[in-house]
Amino acid sequence: MADESDPLNRVDEGDSDIRTGLDRAIAGSSKMFAWAIFVAFGITVLEVVARYVFDSPTFWAHETTTFLIAAIFLIGGPVALARDKHIRVRMFYDAAGPRRRRTLDIVNSIIALVFFAGLAYAGWVMVGKSWFTPTGALHLEGTGTSWNPPTPALLKLLVLICVVTMFVQTVFHLIEAIRRDPAGGGE
Repeated sequence: MADESDPLNRVDEGDSDIRTGLDRAIAGSSKMFAWAIFVAFGITVLEVVARYVFDSPTFWAHETTTFLIAAIFLIGGPVALARDKHIRVRMFYDAAGPRRRRTLDIVNSIIALVFFAGLAYAGWVMVGKSWFTPTGALHLEGTGTSWNPPTPALLKLLVLICVVTMFVQTVFHLIEAIRRDPAGGGE
């Protein structure tokens, strides 16, 4: 038996909640995205050194780090869903038997699908407005600063991608819950 006090074993045990191949791919890619935090940290250190040592602040560091951290935050949604670590009222779920848990999983998935469909529609509208002018010409929305990177348009696209990903994940989770043995043998 693995030593439960070892953090590496706890991480591996956390991956046992992964239910589908898509979930596995998302959870695996999250480790790559986690490196963006170190990139943001490096940019912040560079900015501090440039500003206070060389008296030459950058004009791009703050917007870049904000973009990276916002992107990581958005990717956290599909990762939490993939690892089955989303918010749940554990008090009721843990007290339920296998049949009731299956029912709760099905109802939760249906509600989540409606929610994600609404978010996807709103995301589609946001992307359209941030990527195209009213005449239909491609023009990415910028921040409005002197650097004016297209990070708002890119983040809105990432919102849409993450929401659609969570919709697909939830479809797979719903199928898995429906197929699960109601007596609890399939868990």
